[in-house]
Amino acid sequence: MKPIIRYPLAILIGIIIGGFLNIGIIILGGYLIPAPKGVDVTSMESIKANLPLYEPKHFLMPFLAHALGTFVGAMLAVKIAKNQTKFFALLIGIIFLAGGITNFFELPNSPIWFIVVDLVLAYIPTAFYAEKILTSKK
Repeated sequence: MKPIIRYPLAILIGIIIGGFLNIGIIILGGYLIPAPKGVDVTSMESIKANLPLYEPKHFLMPFLAHALGTFVGAMLAVKIAKNQTKFFALLIGIIFLAGGITNFFELPNSPIWFIVVDLVLAYIPTAFYAEKILTSKK
């Protein structure tokens, strides 16, 4: 496949599959670690209003969703692109990081510790780690 087709496809598939994984983990996380009593997780307004009720355990699944979504998205993009792998891993990491930053503007009551941990560890490092795993096998 020619790079003019392969490169955009790598980005698109990385974003779509990584995004679906992210959403899937968030949904699954709600069953494994239920939200605090009285929070309607289908309503962003309810989540915003009740965010102070969330305990550290409630932030585990969102962190894993962000990290694993980015990791898998970057891994797929790198595998499909085949060349310039660091660029494609970084691009996926940046795209998911932008989503993470947007998320914190939507949920401004998020604890500072979670914002820092999530933005620093969940996106760019996992994207680079995905690239490193795939390219070290060559």
